[in-house]
Amino acid sequence: MIPKPTFTDRLRLIFKGILDPIAAFLNGLGLTPNAVTLLGLAGTTAAAYLLSQGKMTIGAIVLFLFVIVDAFDGTMARLRGESSDFGAFVDSVSDRYAEFITFGGLLYYFLSQGNYPGVMVTFLATAGSVLVSYVKARAEGLGFTAKVGILTRVERYIVLIPLLIFNQPFLAVAVIALLGNVTAFQRIAYVRVQGHERMRKARESKEYLH
Repeated sequence: MIPKPTFTDRLRLIFKGILDPIAAFLNGLGLTPNAVTLLGLAGTTAAAYLLSQGKMTIGAIVLFLFVIVDAFDGTMARLRGESSDFGAFVDSVSDRYAEFITFGGLLYYFLSQGNYPGVMVTFLATAGSVLVSYVKARAEGLGFTAKVGILTRVERYIVLIPLLIFNQPFLAVAVIALLGNVTAFQRIAYVRVQGHERMRKARESKEYLH
């Protein structure tokens, strides 16, 4: 079962002509892909602090800048001929930490405002975001694919950052809470279809051997 290219895959192709020269420049400065990954995480942490203080617009702008920075590490590794499973692992883990930290900043903000519906919706948004990634990782560990769904990581930032710029944190987390969990269930359903197909082929193979 071959999934269609994701929105993220299409963005990589569209912006390849921009990413490659900038990544080559960063390599030329002596930066390593892992250093850029950690720089992106540090910038996200600064953005989360600003969000926690209610400075939504500037926090969202800082977040946007460092999400862009984080886009270069994989390209840098490819251009250096140093792409590795461990590098991809570090990048994936740092992405999860970045999301946790961002939602943590928003959670603190809602708590400081006594906005308990905001706290709950932020929790659901965090859970949905984690489950989207977990379902994909678990599926791939079992030999399935799960690169489907309406709200993967890039789409989550496309929802989150503009709404925060316009000072709409509750709406931002509400949309992610809803569509993030819908995406997780889309992936579960997609893996379920593959599981049934695998079982069908296994039964047919046994019948053929007998």
